[in-house]
This record gives sequence, C-alpha cells and structure tokens, in this order.
Amino acid sequence: MLELKDIHYSVERKEILRGINLVMGEGKIHSIIGVNGTGKTTLAAVLMGLNGYKPSRGEVLFNGKNITNFPTTERAKLGITLAWQIPANFEGITVREYLSIKKNSVEPKKALKLVGLNPDLYLDRTVDENLSGGERKRIELASVFSIKPKLVILDEPDSGIDMASISAIKKMIRSFKKMGASVLLITHSERMARIGDSVALLCNGKIVKEGNGKEVTEFFRKHCKECDHIGEIEEEILK
Repeated sequence: MLELKDIHYSVERKEILRGINLVMGEGKIHSIIGVNGTGKTTLAAVLMGLNGYKPSRGEVLFNGKNITNFPTTERAKLGITLAWQIPANFEGITVREYLSIKKNSVEPKKALKLVGLNPDLYLDRTVDENLSGGERKRIELASVFSIKPKLVILDEPDSGIDMASISAIKKMIRSFKKMGASVLLITHSERMARIGDSVALLCNGKIVKEGNGKEVTEFFRKHCKECDHIGEIEEEILK
C-alpha cells in the first residue's frame, strides 16, 4: 500500500530524514519507534504532504501511484489522514458535528463507543479546551475512524494521557485494522509500538532496524538515547 523510497528531507542545510526506505502492506499496523528528536514527526508531515515538507530526494508511493508532489488535499482524497500528537480545538463545534463532517461517515455513537466514551455524555459537548487531553485524543481518533480512511498516520497518540485513554486508543488502532485500513503508528513507547505487525526503529533520521515488536523494542531499550541536535531542528520548523 505505502512505499517510501530513499526519502530525504532537509531544512537550513540540516538533513533530518536521511534515506528512509519503508514498505507497508494493506490492512497492517506498522509502528515506528524512536526517541524524541529523531525525525518521527517530520516523517509524518512529509507523508501527509504538509506545506513545506517536500522531500529533497526520494519518492512516496501509495497503491503504486507516485504521490511525492501531491498536495495534502489530494492525499486526503486518496484516503490518507493524519492525527497529530496535540489535537486542535474547535470552538463552537459539538462532538456530534465534528464526527459528522463527511457524508456517509460512521455513525457518531458507534465511533465514540469504540474509543470508550459514552455518546450520551459527549455528543453535545463542544470540542474545546474543556475536554481533557485523553478525551480530546479519543474523540479525534473517533473522527478519523468515522471517515473510513485507507491509511492512518498516528503521531504519538499515547503521549501525555492517562492509562484508561491509552487502553481505548489501542483498541481503536486495532479497529482500524479490522476495518481494513493500514496504520502507521509513530511512538516512543515500547508497549504501544508492540501493537504493530512490524516495527521500525528510527534513529537520527534513518531506519536502523526492522522486525517484530519484541526484537526491535528490546534493541531500542538497550541502545537508544535522546538526539538533542535533531530535536532542536524539529522543534524550530514546527513552530
């Protein structure tokens, strides 16, 4: 379904992605694990085609089609979607409206139940700062599920939230797979990464190891540390 061929990305002469090669199968969960500052969020932005995130070299293929130069809107039409680490707030929009934006979407009550939220308590609430971080992330995942995507890119979905929300998020990730969607799960958590059918370790802008969850996460635990110099660059370009 998704193939990355020698993806490079640079900013201000600093190379952040340094030759990423990756193949994802249809209906699979593929985890990318790495410490903060290794290029994970930059990779998500490149895959989604966000403004300014065009590879300096390499190709992005989706279902055999070269989408390297496609804008974000065209990638979305193909069924690619991205859920950020920090979801946006939407003042004045209810959860019901948020989950019903697209025609023929999954019924809002069903989507909320899949992320462990009671529809009677949440459908008429506003998508704003009054929701906790865990609630907001669950609702965003419910919205992604409701549009029936083909490829879901999840950027640190477990970051900074409670254990109950993490359990619900894991359940939803598996629900994407049951739906037939592919999931690219970006995380720094070993437990979360092990949900993947396969796991890749990203270090200093390169994939240095791929394999099953146990093998890769154990290598990650023993050998990886923070890459502050890359982290500073990523922080700067995401301001």
